[in-house]
Amino acid sequence: MLFHVILADDDIRRVQIESLPETVDELMTILQNRLDLEGDIVVQFKDPEFNELCNLTEMSDLPTERPRLKVIVKEPPNMPTSAALLDGSCSETAAGTSASSACPPSTSRYRHWPDPFIIPTFSYYVELKLKKGNETYKRNGSLLTVNSAMKRDILDKVASAMYEYNAYPTTKQIEDVAQVLIEKHPCLREPGSTHGWYCWKFSLAFKMGNLRQKYRIAGCPELTINHKRSTGTSLGKKMKKAKRSELNFLPDFPDGKSSDCLEGERLTLMEEIKKKKRDRKIIDSLMESTFALRRKEIVHGEPLVSEIKDRWPALFLKKQIGAEFMRLVSTDLQQSFFDGLDKYVPRLLQMYRVRTSSSSDLRSLLEPLDAQVRMILFCLITVP
Repeated sequence: MLFHVILADDDIRRVQIESLPETVDELMTILQNRLDLEGDIVVQFKDPEFNELCNLTEMSDLPTERPRLKVIVKEPPNMPTSAALLDGSCSETAAGTSASSACPPSTSRYRHWPDPFIIPTFSYYVELKLKKGNETYKRNGSLLTVNSAMKRDILDKVASAMYEYNAYPTTKQIEDVAQVLIEKHPCLREPGSTHGWYCWKFSLAFKMGNLRQKYRIAGCPELTINHKRSTGTSLGKKMKKAKRSELNFLPDFPDGKSSDCLEGERLTLMEEIKKKKRDRKIIDSLMESTFALRRKEIVHGEPLVSEIKDRWPALFLKKQIGAEFMRLVSTDLQQSFFDGLDKYVPRLLQMYRVRTSSSSDLRSLLEPLDAQVRMILFCLITVP
């Protein structure tokens, strides 16, 4: 079938597909491979009934004759767009930097490790082999023979997906990924293995090491900081890497920004923080754009808190503490605190009630709460 595919106003192509796929996901995979597209896409078709574009959710909705498609590449949330990057040109002087001209940081991660892990879509050839292999496995239990090229494609895609969440995944995380891979594609189980994913676990661990080495050579900041370990030179007692919930441990500088440019913005930030009437929008924008420089200083130099306070006084403002936490962990600090507090409120109230007999202050706090609860229960009972 011949498709008329619109990528942009100046990029319209003809795509020939021998046999129509059964699902929309398979069609997306084919289009991504044929058109060399990266990232998630949305496929729209021209509905003949309304003569307008609609999102394609079922293959049965696709017109049988001369289907016209539009492919939209989705940008990940919280990532700077090309227009926003162009607005923040470093050619401007630091003194003239404003809220509209400061670039957001080029953060590489914005999502936490998913549970369960989502296995990515492989190339069309591999997906086709896996589909046939899974059908055969369900029919008679036969396992798929995986050649080196197919295994390389699987490991490359899975390792790249793992790196999007963590450059140094733990052993437990690697085991979970190997287990999910086998659950999604049971034809990849290992013969004679108890769990069926033992060798996949080690293959993924080695592939992650190779991927880190490749990115380290390319100059990835969070990996080059540990480059001396490979040469046998003493780097210190610990490896510098993200811990716990940190997502943007050591991000790249924003596009078009250099260390000198960001240092100029830091000085502008220092001048703004000294004013009696501060412009909060400028402070927010400059703190956002200098996040990569701040992380570099903290991770590389490990300065004292007093030194950080001297160089980044705005970081200790109440609003900026929560904003920095959001940039680093991608979680609302205040909301997460209240959520955790709500979890322990029932137990805290029980403890307080035990102690009300010896504390009049606690009794005075709990009596209005009990009265409010009784009122709510009365309303629920009386209202039909």
